[in-house]
Amino acid sequence: MLAIEHASFTNPWTREMYLSELENRGVSFCFLARDEHDHVVGFCSFWRILDELHINNLAVLPACRRVGVAAALLTHVLAEGVRLGAQRATLEVRRSNEPARLLYERFGFTVKGVRHAYYTGPVEDALVLWRDRLEALAGS
Repeated sequence: MLAIEHASFTNPWTREMYLSELENRGVSFCFLARDEHDHVVGFCSFWRILDELHINNLAVLPACRRVGVAAALLTHVLAEGVRLGAQRATLEVRRSNEPARLLYERFGFTVKGVRHAYYTGPVEDALVLWRDRLEALAGS
């Protein structure tokens, strides 16, 4: 998972950060995607806070991108969010990360705000995306 993190983000989370997150049971979650050899090829970490889901990180090994791994993870995470009682979901994405933005748009996320200079290495704005009515996913 950490190798995927480092291959995907300019400011990757550390092992200690993830271990700390996973100690927060009932709030912090992480799902893995595995290939046919049981190797981890992607992951998605998120928080469930009251009726909201906050997606922290969604990443896929570069060699496994564009074959549906991220979409499968996002489908599973949003369904799990509904199961946990979430009614809407949010996340931040780099303004320049068009593949991620297009994926999130396919799942009904829309831009609701901007966090200026949110990212470093390089400095860049984050688009704040929201998806309301997660329960509608249960029927699709």
